[in-house]
Amino acid sequence: MKFIFEVRVKPGTTVEEYADAWVEASRIIQRTPGARGTYLHRKIGEPDTVLAIAHWDSKAARDAKDDRRDATVREILDRHARTCEITVIGEFEEPEWQVEPGAADAS
Repeated sequence: MKFIFEVRVKPGTTVEEYADAWVEASRIIQRTPGARGTYLHRKIGEPDTVLAIAHWDSKAARDAKDDRRDATVREILDRHARTCEITVIGEFEEPEWQVEPGAADAS
């Protein structure tokens, strides 16, 4: 499953600072059973906004994680709560179908 949210960095903080902290926290969170990686995508035309995508084996695995148990992750999340506006877009199952270039026969 994918957990997707949008992050708008408030003035006084840069997206690069957010990304550095994201990577640091993600390295710790990825030790959690079921964690499968994370991605940040900068929004075109809005350099202070990123789309964040966290991949998990399942919603149950994601819901079972405890970000508050690690002091570093806790401090990073607390800082993000002050320096960013975070909007949850949603939780999505793995695709039922996907279309990839070159995968389908054009005839």
